[in-house]
Amino acid sequence: MKNLWLFLVRYNAFFWFVLFFVFSIFLVVQNNNYQRSAFVNSSNVVVGSFYENINSWKEYLSLRITNEQLAEENALLRKQLQNYTSTDSLSDTIAHLTDNVDKSRYDFVVASVVNNSINQKSNFITIDKGAADGVEQDMGVITSNGVVGTVLNVSQHFSTIKSLLHPDTKISVSLDSTNTAFGSLVWGNNTDSRYAMVRDIPNHVKVYVGAPVFTSGYSTKFPKGIKIGHIVQTDLASGESFKDIRVLLTTNFINLNHVYIVKDKMATEKIELEQHNKDNG
Repeated sequence: MKNLWLFLVRYNAFFWFVLFFVFSIFLVVQNNNYQRSAFVNSSNVVVGSFYENINSWKEYLSLRITNEQLAEENALLRKQLQNYTSTDSLSDTIAHLTDNVDKSRYDFVVASVVNNSINQKSNFITIDKGAADGVEQDMGVITSNGVVGTVLNVSQHFSTIKSLLHPDTKISVSLDSTNTAFGSLVWGNNTDSRYAMVRDIPNHVKVYVGAPVFTSGYSTKFPKGIKIGHIVQTDLASGESFKDIRVLLTTNFINLNHVYIVKDKMATEKIELEQHNKDNG
């Protein structure tokens, strides 16, 4: 103990220098937008590379679950393809599918999850796709089963996602496929990654346990009609005129390995038009 104390006394100038140096960097990053953005992007690269190496082992250990999910998705795609081929020739089917892709409003970027938290008060996900792959801030992220969250920060080759399991995440949803009843889906202060809440549903709207919940398509983040979950509880009052409902999410955040980043080709046009309305309002 005495030797440690003598060592600290002897080199105290060096330790003070390191302390003040780190503190000065913190102040610069905290109070300057450009430096803060550069720091976030740089840290994304370093942390993302570290998580990518760890995730390669995690992916190997979860290959069985991943293969099961891919098999289920392939079965669904095969069923959809069969619906086309039952009425059209094969050439007509291929032309029809290609035509749909060319005119589609959305593109999708496949990414692997390299880090994921589900037990924190604010949960985030890191993926192995970034600006080099066309990923931008605020893009929606989904799986074949449901919604994952929105892109928060982007570096050249990695991105962080504000998970659906985050108290600040809010998604516009519809309680049926006809978009006649709307609400906002939030995780809130929940501690269970399987459930979320739909807030402020008017009391006159009839809701039933087991009914599906979909994305409304009102934002540029998610296409309309993506299933988010099923209603499991309907008797949660939030006020005199509104009620809350509890939803069992379809996305399995515990075994999340691959995701799709949603790229809305018309997002800029829609956002600029709506901003123009606000400016002239």
